[in-house]
Amino acid sequence: MTTEIRLPEMGLVVLVGVSGSGKSHFARTHFKASQVVSSDYCRFVVSDDENDQSATGDAFNLLHYIVRTRLRRGLLTVVDATNVQQKARQSLLQIAKEQDVLSVAIVLDVPERVAVERNAGRPERVLPDHVVPRQRRELRRGLRSLGREFKRSYVLPSVEEIDAATISYEKGWTDKREVTGPFDVIGDVHGCRAELEELLADLGYEISRDALGRADGARHPDRSAVFVGDLVDRGPDTPGVLRLVMGMVEAGTALCVSGNHENKLVRALRGKKVRVAHGLAESLEQLSAEPDEFRDEALRFMDGLISHYVLDGGKLVVAHAGLKEAYHGRASGRVRSFALYGDTTGETDEYGLPVRYPWANDYRGKAMVVYGHTPVPESEWINNTICLDTGVVFGGKLTALRYPERELVSVPAKQVWYEPTRPLRAEASGAGPSASASGGHRESDVLKISDVLSNDGVETRLLGRVAVREENALAALEVMSRFAADPRWLVYLPPTMAPPETSSLEGYLEHPAEAFATYLNTGLSRVICEEKHMGSRAVAVITRDATVAASRFGVEDGTTGAVFTRTGRSFFRDPARTEEVLSVLRAAVDGAGLWDELETGWLALDCELLPWSAKAMDLIRTQYAATGAAARAALPLASDVLGRAAARGLDVGGLREDVERRAVNAGLFRDAYARYCWPVNGLEGLKLAPFQVLAAEGNNWASLREHGWHMGIADRLAAADPSGLVAVTESLVVDLSKTDAAVEWWEKLTAGGGEGMVVKPLGPFPEDRKVQPGIKCRGREYLRIIYGPDYTEPENLQRLRGRSLGRKRSLAMREHALGMEALDRLAGGEPLWRVHQAVFGVLALESEPVDPRL
Repeated sequence: MTTEIRLPEMGLVVLVGVSGSGKSHFARTHFKASQVVSSDYCRFVVSDDENDQSATGDAFNLLHYIVRTRLRRGLLTVVDATNVQQKARQSLLQIAKEQDVLSVAIVLDVPERVAVERNAGRPERVLPDHVVPRQRRELRRGLRSLGREFKRSYVLPSVEEIDAATISYEKGWTDKREVTGPFDVIGDVHGCRAELEELLADLGYEISRDALGRADGARHPDRSAVFVGDLVDRGPDTPGVLRLVMGMVEAGTALCVSGNHENKLVRALRGKKVRVAHGLAESLEQLSAEPDEFRDEALRFMDGLISHYVLDGGKLVVAHAGLKEAYHGRASGRVRSFALYGDTTGETDEYGLPVRYPWANDYRGKAMVVYGHTPVPESEWINNTICLDTGVVFGGKLTALRYPERELVSVPAKQVWYEPTRPLRAEASGAGPSASASGGHRESDVLKISDVLSNDGVETRLLGRVAVREENALAALEVMSRFAADPRWLVYLPPTMAPPETSSLEGYLEHPAEAFATYLNTGLSRVICEEKHMGSRAVAVITRDATVAASRFGVEDGTTGAVFTRTGRSFFRDPARTEEVLSVLRAAVDGAGLWDELETGWLALDCELLPWSAKAMDLIRTQYAATGAAARAALPLASDVLGRAAARGLDVGGLREDVERRAVNAGLFRDAYARYCWPVNGLEGLKLAPFQVLAAEGNNWASLREHGWHMGIADRLAAADPSGLVAVTESLVVDLSKTDAAVEWWEKLTAGGGEGMVVKPLGPFPEDRKVQPGIKCRGREYLRIIYGPDYTEPENLQRLRGRSLGRKRSLAMREHALGMEALDRLAGGEPLWRVHQAVFGVLALESEPVDPRL
């Protein structure tokens, strides 16, 4: 006789049998080694001897830890231990219950003599004679309760049946990951058949009808529907809704999860004692007019609805009342209760209704969770979750979410079909209040320190997980909490940039030749060289008007954007000055026609704001000007003294020449920083040089377009600004086989006082190699500001040639990956905390110990 043992793909399998029953052999035969957790092996790990019975307590502590961890991670776990005592099994079952997974027992019930003979043939293990008989007695007693302990159990009563047994696996009922859509997820219908038919028609479904003209199905050529439950109660036609949805589910054009109203209606139809309230009376009355056959079919349909579905490779979860991440794909009474009713605080509001815990505010899962249950006037995204119950039965509307497009489609209610106990309002949402009184800032938007202190780091599309050290994260938290601009605008921080390899040319530390060689060796054939303005890096986030600022960014104080620094601080202390700059920039965007061309109401731009002194005057005065002034005052005096000493016949060697050379260097140092300082009065004297369109609604343009496109947009913005605030950034596309013209251009820029240029890659990019996002090539005289007046002296230049670039390059790559991730999440409409997770990571990495001069 062959026994087929059916196991869940995710769950706990407990092997039960006396010593020598063949559990370990059975486990090795049917399961992967990683799936099996053996008590003998755990005893060996904690004591170096699997027969050391004194280590049993510690061994089982380890076993339980491994089992709990694997089940938490959703892995099939097989426990290889005797497990003949109910107490031992209960501890394992408790873990399975904690992790909301199914449990299965497999009993290897061999004859006692077989077990004794097998143990006698194992010289490494000596068992007292009484052990196997005692275990067998405990096993026989436990068989009576096994069916009550486990969801499913199998008893193999002979060696032959054990050897012949086969294993098969069953997917969880909730697991529909292979179904990828596209979907139309439809909110709570509550008996509003007419509105449902109208919504399906608007979504492009063709509705079929029976001989009496009643809708009994609907089909779309390319899509399928998913209903979030609560098809019944309160509305005018519960049977009509059921007939339509049942037909769709039977035809395979729809899925449906259970709502709490279906759950209650099933119990009422079965004669259970339930409170007839909240629209149940209407459903019972309407169904009583239907044939018995239809009522039976409806009862079977509703009773067969499951708690939730996991769809599209785990990217989409649909549950009536929502579902926190730990419950996705799990199976237990606790999971079903949460999916049907949500989580409550135990309190009731002024209407006598339960106060629901705002679980969506804390949601951090990757899967999109779509739900209904608690009516809201408007659907809104809260941490990658959305409630679609927009109260159609209460006179609101019936709403569907088109997935993966994230588009909402609604139809209004024909009338108020049922007076709500609690008026429709945003605070009724299971996700909690939609906005604070201070202007649209949701609790769900707030970044938590755990979001960046996680051992897993920040997941990025370009580099996988980027780790952030705790000490760096804490330093960044201090900066953010004390000095940052309004966080709702803080959607991106620019990454650092590495210099090229040290030049071998005499008198030079940096030169474009090394940058070109780096990209050529990476496998690229083209780059673009962009003029590097000596100013302060500025990110400008600008909206078309205050309405967009409020609707997209939740800012309702009249501001229409922000201009902030590399460390997230507002560029201007006076908010009015920020609005002046934004007003000019907005006019340029409008004049260039970018709002319509990019189909957006907002833009994020990467810019350089000039002059350097506009932001760094205090630094210039205290560090650079003070050094230059001291040198220009002291060195001529020292040279004069040395000259008089030489005239008197004293041997001062080459000291006077050294001092004079240092005086010349000090003058060059002063000229270097003075080039980047000029007076500013209001907007007069300011220059804003955009060089990259970071993002707009629905698009991360920094990833989607090559740098040449961005420079074209920057030129158009400058041309559309008659005030002269928006400055041009010169650029040059370079074939890496012909770089002489680019080197000449760089020499011209730097000879005229320019900082230098940035070399950026142009595609196609090699698939198997990492490419630096940009390499800065700074001019010889500009580097005096960085390395000091005398850095060009031969002995100093030789020392500086030994600078190490590895850490800087790594930092540039990681910060770039985080920046692109922030823009991906922003353009994708993800919650603000998800955007901030990557932004915060950039600032935290800036605390890494890397030479700041690089």
